[in-house]
Amino acid sequence: MLFYTVIACSPSPNGQWTHHVQHRRVISKNSVNPNTIFANNEMSLHDIEIYGFDYDYTLAFYSRHLHTLIFNIARDILIQEHRYPEGLREYEYIPNFVVRGLHYDVQKALLMKIDAFHYIQLGTVYRGLHPVPDKEVIAMYDGCHVPLENMSDFYGKSSHGHTMKQFMDIFSLPEMNLLCCVNDYFMKHNIDYEPVHLYKDVKAAIGDVHVKGIMYRNYISYGEQTHAVLKKLYEDGKKMFLITNSPFDFVDRGMNYIVGKDWRDLFDIVIVQADKPGFFNDRRKPFRRVTDKGVLHWDRIHKLEKGKIYKQGNLYEFLRLTGWRGSKVLYFGDHIYSDLADLTLKHGWRTGAIIPELRKEIKIMNTEQYVHLMTWLQGLTGLIEHMQVHRDPASQSVVQEWIKEREAMRSQTKDIFNSQFGSLFRTYHNPTYFSRRLSRFADIYMASLSCLLNYDFQHTFFPRRTPLQHESPFWPEQTSAGALKILERCRAKT
Repeated sequence: MLFYTVIACSPSPNGQWTHHVQHRRVISKNSVNPNTIFANNEMSLHDIEIYGFDYDYTLAFYSRHLHTLIFNIARDILIQEHRYPEGLREYEYIPNFVVRGLHYDVQKALLMKIDAFHYIQLGTVYRGLHPVPDKEVIAMYDGCHVPLENMSDFYGKSSHGHTMKQFMDIFSLPEMNLLCCVNDYFMKHNIDYEPVHLYKDVKAAIGDVHVKGIMYRNYISYGEQTHAVLKKLYEDGKKMFLITNSPFDFVDRGMNYIVGKDWRDLFDIVIVQADKPGFFNDRRKPFRRVTDKGVLHWDRIHKLEKGKIYKQGNLYEFLRLTGWRGSKVLYFGDHIYSDLADLTLKHGWRTGAIIPELRKEIKIMNTEQYVHLMTWLQGLTGLIEHMQVHRDPASQSVVQEWIKEREAMRSQTKDIFNSQFGSLFRTYHNPTYFSRRLSRFADIYMASLSCLLNYDFQHTFFPRRTPLQHESPFWPEQTSAGALKILERCRAKT
């Protein structure tokens, strides 16, 4: 059961306009299925002959305990190896504090959410564990816009003069947590510190957790029907390959648990420690064969063979050895930059993004509370848009009242998703920086690979045609007719 809103306007005896609201309950037929595959670009599975996969958060998922583990180990590395204060041990991982896709100003030590047009979403700027007042943010950035030259580079990194780092993968959640906690400790104890050094030290500590394999000895993995998806593809005669940055022993243990000991029989090619995104651009690194025990072979690779394990290499050599080119290849990954960007921009592969956060956000969007808020918010926006042309004091008074209410409603809709940073996909009405990159680099996106089980291999995914701003809408739900009718009723009563 969901709400729709009826708004009526009338002048009061003293000549002031007032608005009356009625919320009526209806049965919704527009709930979104969280197991849907969503299309940014038209794509038919009929054309796909070869399926490629990343491993982490694509074939395998991890329990929340892993993020706590990464945070704790990296925090201890800061203390033991970088001589950070022992007092940092009082901080623990905060599970729902941050969301993916945030930007971090390395020089100002600020974590924030930025929209697709490079504007900071006020109310989402944090220094340590506390929000920065809007006036202070505006003063620091001379407004809310972040110039292009200050944004992160193509892969979301802070390099070559870029002051912003974007956190794009799910493994970055503990890194953002740790940055905020250390900043908080230094500010709380009035310790003078260099933000750039702090950022680099935290980055190095998190890197040690991954590179040294500390986390690979302590993990809990599960697959969301990964075995069923791979089996379906295999039985239909599809070619499959794996390209991951993770080491073989880690992948092998996980896949044995998720799929079974014969998991390698399903894949035509397995490449580990690929060093993405460098794998897609650096032509110099050759493939190297590695045994199940980790022993490296020195022989030149003339063919990528089924049943064997390869390390490093590069995509250009991969294309030469396999001939798997163009739109007959579909590759899935969770990192929009490292997994997908180069493949779609340079090589014409089709790409699928795995966004686990989708399920949670869609479930929220299907709630009565959210639909009620958005219906009322859209109604208010339409009223403000059409009433603003009336410049008499009475009309302007009502418009100002609506504007204040709209601002309050926008904050409410943000808080439903995450009280600090809101939705992964929206900064109020605009797409987030993350969302814009997702729409550019992923042909399709979904919560997990298990969504593929809902479609046959003849299925074509069509993007929803939403009207551009200058186009006339064709569907009733995309018009502001409701707001116009309300306005007409208001005028009629005068």
